Amino acid sequence: MDLSLQYFMGQLSANPLLIIAVVLTLGVILVNGWTDAPNAIATCVVTRCISARGAILMAAVFNFFGVFIMSLLNATVAETITKMVDFGSNTHEAIVALSGALFAIVVWAVLAWRFGIPTSESHALIAGLTGGAIALHGGLDGVNGSEWVKVLYGLVISVVLGFALGWIACKTVVLLFRRVERRKTEVVFRWAQIFGAACMSFMHGAQDGQKFMGVILLCLFLVNGQSSEQAVQMPIWLMLLCSIIMGLGTSIGGKKIIKSVGMDMVKLEKYQGFSADIAASISLLISSVFGIPVSTTHAKTTAIMGVGAVNRLSAINFSVVKEMMLTWILTFPGCGFIGFLMTKLFIWIF
Repeated sequence: MDLSLQYFMGQLSANPLLIIAVVLTLGVILVNGWTDAPNAIATCVVTRCISARGAILMAAVFNFFGVFIMSLLNATVAETITKMVDFGSNTHEAIVALSGALFAIVVWAVLAWRFGIPTSESHALIAGLTGGAIALHGGLDGVNGSEWVKVLYGLVISVVLGFALGWIACKTVVLLFRRVERRKTEVVFRWAQIFGAACMSFMHGAQDGQKFMGVILLCLFLVNGQSSEQAVQMPIWLMLLCSIIMGLGTSIGGKKIIKSVGMDMVKLEKYQGFSADIAASISLLISSVFGIPVSTTHAKTTAIMGVGAVNRLSAINFSVVKEMMLTWILTFPGCGFIGFLMTKLFIWIF
């Protein structure tokens, strides 16, 4: 299948429904930028290692590199998203159903951002697409269980591995620097934390950037009546588009999520922020290599909890954790249900 920018623009001009689906996808990417991407840079901003503006610029750059490099090495995360649901062979109904699902994701994400809760856009994406497929087929026939189960694997990996690696990384740093005067480590961990935030931004692009590229590819497959099973080479223009929109979203609404993740949950010092970033990055890297779509929010927040648990569990603000966990639990049924309703509504309208 031709994935050149010229071909894509031609498809947009010939298919008004594709324009709607792509605009909604870009809307989801934008919202991801202000709800998920700030998790990558939250710790280095609140520990005053870098300004919010500098961190946002860094996040945009490394998000692109994450999308670009991981897509060249292993694009299975994007492929998982395209294969997770089946919108059927009716091109018109399929693209309308996908648009309804994407609209639901935007609604859900904006509500989460409004209340400053770092909900998982990855899970919202999966839930919305699943709800749309169920609405279109009137049952679970459109859901690919073998691909969907990877989400459950990812949930366990991001939570358990994130917390464990956060604890291990922080404990290791404490042991290595236990005889060094704290004042002398400030400069070291300032730069180390910027490096850790860059790693997190890179892995956020590798994970979430691929997911949204997968959705745009799904749009193209549907309007052309082609199967999403075929392997494709991700075009650079698509990587750039996703990275730019994501960076724009981070610049619009990132500060609210930075406060929730970096300040409200655990009071962090520089060495703790570095430990959390490295732990979450490793967790995301392992998942990406195996093609498992995981939540960058889960990986980062559980890594922060693991870091906080090194000193004492009481260092963690469990009221904030409880609020986040409740949102995560509600995302699948909540966004899935909105996706179901919006798909039914879009099919009725169009």
